[in-house]
Amino acid sequence: MNIGEIFEKQIDRDIKGVIKVGQHEQENIYQELNEYVVTKELSKHFREFFENYRKGIEGPTDEMGVWISGFFGSGKSHFLKILSYILENKEAKGRKAIDFFKDDKKINDALVIADMNLAENVSTDVILFNIDSKSAGSQSNKDPILDVFMKVFNEMQGFCGEIPFLAKLERKLSAEGIYDQFKQEFQSINGDDWLKMREDFFFIQDDVVETLSKIGYMSEETARNWAEKADENYNISIEKFAKLVRDYCDAKGPNHHVVFLVDEIGQYIGDDSKLMLNLQTVTEDLGIYCEGKAWIIVTSQQDIDDLVKVKGYDFSKIQGRFDTRLSLSSANVDEVIRKRILAKNETATQTLEALYEEKEAILKNLLSFSSDTAEKKLYDNSKDFAAVYPFIPYQFNLLGNVLTSIREHGASGKHLAEGERSMLALFQESAISLMDRDLGVLMPFNIFYNALDKFIDHTHRSVIIKAISNQNLDEFDVEVLKVLFMIKYVKEIKANIENLTTLMITHIDEDRVDLKEKIEKSLQRLLRETLVQKNGDIYSFLTNEEQDINRAINQENVEMGEIINEASTVIFEDIFTDKKYRYDNRYNFAFNQAVDERYKGNRQSANIGMMIITPYYNLKEENTNSQSRISGLSESEKASNILRGLSDNNNEVIVHLNGDATFLEEIEGLLKINKYLTKRSAELSQTSKSIHDAKQEEVNEKRVRIKLFLEEALKYADIYVKGDKVSIKEKNPVDRINEALGKLVKKIYHKLTYMKTAPVKSDILNVIRESNQEQFGKSDNSENSLAIEEMDKYIETETKMHAKPSLKTILDKFKGAPYGFVDLDVEWLIATLYAQKRIYLVKNAQQINFKTNSADEILKYLTERKFQEKILIDRKKETSKLQIKDVKEVLRDCFGVKNSPEEDESLMELFQDKSRIRFNELEKIEREYLIEDRYPGKVIIEKSITLLRDVNGIKQSNQFFDSVSKEKDDFLDMGENLDSVLNFFEGAQKNIFKRACEVTDLYHANKNYINNKELMERVDRIEEIITMSYPFSSIHQLPELYDNFNRLHQEILNKEAEPIRNGIKEDLNHVLEELDSDEIKHEFEETFQNRFLELENKLNNSQRISDIRGIHDESYFLSSKCIGEINGFKDKIVKNNGDIEKGHEGKPKPKQKELSIRNISKSRITIKKEEDIEEFLESLREKLKAELEEDTIINLKI
Repeated sequence: MNIGEIFEKQIDRDIKGVIKVGQHEQENIYQELNEYVVTKELSKHFREFFENYRKGIEGPTDEMGVWISGFFGSGKSHFLKILSYILENKEAKGRKAIDFFKDDKKINDALVIADMNLAENVSTDVILFNIDSKSAGSQSNKDPILDVFMKVFNEMQGFCGEIPFLAKLERKLSAEGIYDQFKQEFQSINGDDWLKMREDFFFIQDDVVETLSKIGYMSEETARNWAEKADENYNISIEKFAKLVRDYCDAKGPNHHVVFLVDEIGQYIGDDSKLMLNLQTVTEDLGIYCEGKAWIIVTSQQDIDDLVKVKGYDFSKIQGRFDTRLSLSSANVDEVIRKRILAKNETATQTLEALYEEKEAILKNLLSFSSDTAEKKLYDNSKDFAAVYPFIPYQFNLLGNVLTSIREHGASGKHLAEGERSMLALFQESAISLMDRDLGVLMPFNIFYNALDKFIDHTHRSVIIKAISNQNLDEFDVEVLKVLFMIKYVKEIKANIENLTTLMITHIDEDRVDLKEKIEKSLQRLLRETLVQKNGDIYSFLTNEEQDINRAINQENVEMGEIINEASTVIFEDIFTDKKYRYDNRYNFAFNQAVDERYKGNRQSANIGMMIITPYYNLKEENTNSQSRISGLSESEKASNILRGLSDNNNEVIVHLNGDATFLEEIEGLLKINKYLTKRSAELSQTSKSIHDAKQEEVNEKRVRIKLFLEEALKYADIYVKGDKVSIKEKNPVDRINEALGKLVKKIYHKLTYMKTAPVKSDILNVIRESNQEQFGKSDNSENSLAIEEMDKYIETETKMHAKPSLKTILDKFKGAPYGFVDLDVEWLIATLYAQKRIYLVKNAQQINFKTNSADEILKYLTERKFQEKILIDRKKETSKLQIKDVKEVLRDCFGVKNSPEEDESLMELFQDKSRIRFNELEKIEREYLIEDRYPGKVIIEKSITLLRDVNGIKQSNQFFDSVSKEKDDFLDMGENLDSVLNFFEGAQKNIFKRACEVTDLYHANKNYINNKELMERVDRIEEIITMSYPFSSIHQLPELYDNFNRLHQEILNKEAEPIRNGIKEDLNHVLEELDSDEIKHEFEETFQNRFLELENKLNNSQRISDIRGIHDESYFLSSKCIGEINGFKDKIVKNNGDIEKGHEGKPKPKQKELSIRNISKSRITIKKEEDIEEFLESLREKLKAELEEDTIINLKI
């Protein structure tokens, strides 16, 4: 029995591969309906569709959209056409479309049949079309959805589809019943049929104008104007279109339906938001105006939910219109192919089931895919085997993926893109190719290419054609190439040798091992001919352009250094990412990173390192020391010696990646691709851009493989540490490297073990707080005694060299080899030495201690980075007994301290405490001199303040004791001299002295008016005392002296004041005389008396003679002012009494004018003879006359 004899129906019978929208021949329609397979999935879809379609028949609805989705070749276009036959009530060979489903039991559900009958009996115009073929636009400039719908709607009615304004004219002529007359008249004028000629409208305008004029529809002028402007003036909105469809349905009778069945709407819209919006609005308006009488049924490879996400627009309305959504899955295709193509006759079924049971184990071993392949269905059992034989179950899904991926990546030709091939046709043609073969043969995947060949575009097909004529390739090589082409863009399967072997199995009894070897040889030949490329274990078909690009990539130059640098990046950034080695969970050691002596980042700053040695490294003796040149050693022993030397010389872990250099070859390939892409990315064509993306993906895959190869190499690498080859078991690379670094750290930082504990900040703070304890740290810190002594010795050595190392210097020293301590270790050690009083901490030249800083502040100085350069460490020097004796003597004689401590720091602290107290006292006294700088002892105070300030500013005890010993005599002098000064300011002497100073100031203010010898002698003695540098023993004389001064001085003042006091009284009386009425007295008398009283009090209290004499003039001016106020008041009274009878008007009272003889005469005159007197009097007379006016009285003050 051969393959052709096992099928229920003749396998080579004529079957249309794809039922194209547009095929209407009776024979085709009959075969379509007769052989149409209603699968379980389709049965559900028929029920859902006709159930929803019934709503538009029985009443109004706006949910009149149907969205049919499914992958390429799933049968959605076929399903759409079958629906059109049923809705149109199509007949084929005397049978109605519904009869094929009802009579042939394709659908057994009575409710579905009832709904189908209901739809069949409704008057319906069915418009079935492929929107891409009906669109007049190009791929880049597609017609709006409305224009295409308008076109097919016009064509359905017999109107012109290509020229919409002509269709509009035809519709109007038809509505008026003269369309047939128009066609007849046009034929008589033009000679040809209107329907044939109308699409050439712009060439037959004159005939159309004449026709319209002759049938009386328009005048010739109007027709001419219409013909010339019809194209410009034509427009139609979506709303108008919807109303046009509604009016058409109404005109056709009650419940007439129009159904638009649109194939491949999703492919047409793509990601064009304008087209999507156009479809949404068309659907919405048809729903609103036609209320279920107009339906839109569309197919798409995408679900509507995916398509409405176009560019972020909100197309939620369209989802509501397309309420009926039907999705065809791959299972539907499988079932159709099994029933329509692969159905077996009874004999074949039994034979095949028996064959499977015999060969089941062989088949399971024969058919296997690599573990990283998505699930590929194989035979479930004997029945499954019999149902799909000679095919293999995985081929259904895989072939669907092949068709979709080829189409998506633009590799398919025009016919394939239009759907001229289907899964059904591919399986049938492939089965036909084996129909003469005996049972046992299996369908290899390469056979499917033969069914696709003439529909593949030239870009890909030419590669296969050239391969066929290539003398370096055999026939089988080409078959392998075909398989690689078909799965090139399929993500679900990788083209490795394992999978290629399974895909090319041709017989149940085939030897898989032999086939695998055969395929491997073919791949090598294809690689040599650059028809395929290898990426890891994956082989890829190359187009001509890809071949050119691959050749260009291979010509890119990559230096060895670039390869090693990339390896370094992978190792140290992807695999072993730590930049420091962590030892004992506390210590972090930075290490240099290198590959083949190329240091990462060109840095070698760390004390230790790790170097990876690759198979490319030149392990030559001349690169190493002479120990590796010992004769008689094998090559491996020589290499080992070289590697030992490398590890010892540079304090590095050496990791030798011996053997396979595949990862380096992969890196070279990766770098070449990157270089090519960097150079050419800007000049790539659209096709090349897709290749560019594929190459970028290849780079990503190489990166993954390189990491895997390196991880594997590191697992088994030889490792050398400090001159020794170490034994570290094969395990995770990170763990191996860490273990090796741990061994290196123990050898380099061999004093790290001196620190037995792991102090933290709180431990350092405790050390600082307890620093006053005697013998601190000698017992509590015995664990770390070795570390403490190391630190102490280092500071002692630095001090002997007159250096004060900074905290940072010490940190750097003890963090390096051979210690490796962390900051907290070093800080704790310094704090311990400080607490044991072996060192000083110095900041800004001042010693840090508890007098100036708290424990928390000292902790901050030791542990915060910003202070590391500022804190200096000074080793403590022992203080001499003589210096201690000097300090105690000064304390006793200067500050009165009889009992002082023996310990030098406590002694310094006590001294500075007393010194600060005395300093503060003297500062207060110093401020007294700002008030009165004649106070005695100013020089003593200033010198003492300087002395105390200097000693208080010393922060280091060494300097303190040196300074006090040096200035001892000055301190003792200060103690002796200060007593008198302090007593002066603290007792009565200061006030006595101050009064004496005031007396001398008063004298000097009046001395030009004084000529009293006795008074002047008293003043001289006072001034003699207050100007003494040391007047303290004479101050007691001052009270008697300034009392005598005050007595004599007061007598002089009284003598000066008496005549002026009398003048004040005269001036007051003169003013009071002017108060000549009760009203004026009431207004001024008390006020004026108070003014003169104040002036008299001022006279009595004046101590300066110049002030007393000035009061004489002040009295004169006060009297003049008062009289002026009186005269002003009188004038005001007169003004207010202006209505007095004329007969009672009295004589005006004279005005008063006040003059002083000083105002009208010279301040000083000399009289020597009588004529001088006369001359003075004459001058006075003339001036008085000038001042005298009518009704004026002059009051002259002498």
